[in-house]
Amino acid sequence: MAFEGLADRLQNTIQKIKGKGKVTEQDVKEMTREVRLALLEADVNFKVVKDFIKKVKERAVGQEVMESLTPGQQVIKVVKEELTQLMGGDESKIAVADKPPTVIMMVGLQGAGKTTTTGKLANLLRKKYNRKPLLVAADVYRPAAIDQLETLGKQLNMPVYSEGTDANPVDIANKAMERAKEEHLDYVIIDTAGRLHVDNELMDELIQIKQNVNPDEVFLVVDSMTGQDAVNVAESFNEQLNISGVVLTKLDGDTRGGAALSIKAVTEKPIKFAGMGEKLDELEVFHPERMASRILGMGDVLSLIEKAQENVDEKRAKELEEKMRSASFTLDDFLEQMGQVKNMGPLDELIDMIPGANKMKGLKNVDFDEKQISHVEAIIQSMTVKERQDPSVINASRRKRIARGSGRSVSEVNRLLKQFEEMKKMMKQMTNSQQGKKGKKGKKSKGFNFPFM
Repeated sequence: MAFEGLADRLQNTIQKIKGKGKVTEQDVKEMTREVRLALLEADVNFKVVKDFIKKVKERAVGQEVMESLTPGQQVIKVVKEELTQLMGGDESKIAVADKPPTVIMMVGLQGAGKTTTTGKLANLLRKKYNRKPLLVAADVYRPAAIDQLETLGKQLNMPVYSEGTDANPVDIANKAMERAKEEHLDYVIIDTAGRLHVDNELMDELIQIKQNVNPDEVFLVVDSMTGQDAVNVAESFNEQLNISGVVLTKLDGDTRGGAALSIKAVTEKPIKFAGMGEKLDELEVFHPERMASRILGMGDVLSLIEKAQENVDEKRAKELEEKMRSASFTLDDFLEQMGQVKNMGPLDELIDMIPGANKMKGLKNVDFDEKQISHVEAIIQSMTVKERQDPSVINASRRKRIARGSGRSVSEVNRLLKQFEEMKKMMKQMTNSQQGKKGKKGKKSKGFNFPFM
């Protein structure tokens, strides 16, 4: 998870104060000292930490907390609200031009992930908002960037405007605008050049492009693993280009993340999107309140619901639920269901979104190995149609054949079959229990539970 170290420290700190019936100024002082250390260790800018602690301390010893019936919980509420404000407060919407196309300039240093993020953003605009984007290859100094964007365009089945490495980036941007208008496209996303460091030549070119196309958004793409340098880069780009927002990449990586928390406070520009993985669908709208909840171990139910709605076929889910009730749920159905869960993202990230999951026995510090799901898939795919429909026919010789075909051991095949039968019994009991409640209360049962192995 993003901000993992910070999350652990903050959760341990606020846990000490959570259940207190009475909170003294000394309690608040000790807590804010721990919070301060946690933020500094996470690489949050020193001035940002100082202002944050000051605001928390002022509110935590004020009337709203001291005269509350649950002062411990009120202090946590204050920390969460201030953390949310630190990251921008509310979700920042993407601009929409009065007259299409809406123009977005992607800027940043070389290696921050600009080109990939350009493709991800185009994919998100089409998928989430039903828009038609045009990708523009304006980084003429790096042939690999043009090739990469054209490859992304083919993968996404989206148009890419490119004139190769000999053209002027300003001319490319202008001609791309003309094409977008001719083809009635909604968005123009310009992938600009980057350097290994901020220099005058780079900035002059970006300023010229901006003056010519008058973009609705200028997004600074920042690698969240670059630490305090990310803050300095953000300041430089903002001073020269007056950026409208920030896109953080590699927020799923092993990063302290504090620099990311500092950017909003330093530039006063919102974090608009966050890259949560390498795949083209792993760019998310940044929700400060939801991220604050996850950092403090309160979960993120709204994001979990959105992921389920995007990746789970509701009609098919109801059919599978009926199959479970009637005990006709097969290994083919199980395979399909695992595929839907996989599409929602890494299991450890999904678990982080469940409120209180960090305190559940057995889940804390569990390493969810995605390979295990692939192993299960390989075993099921090595079975015949009859075996998947009726696992009871799988005798010892069939188990050996399945193990050889899947490249797994016989013991793994045995374990899967045993777990599948146990899961079927458990799900049947659960659905029968829900049916009983429905009969007693006259209420219809809702939802569908995914079994995790």
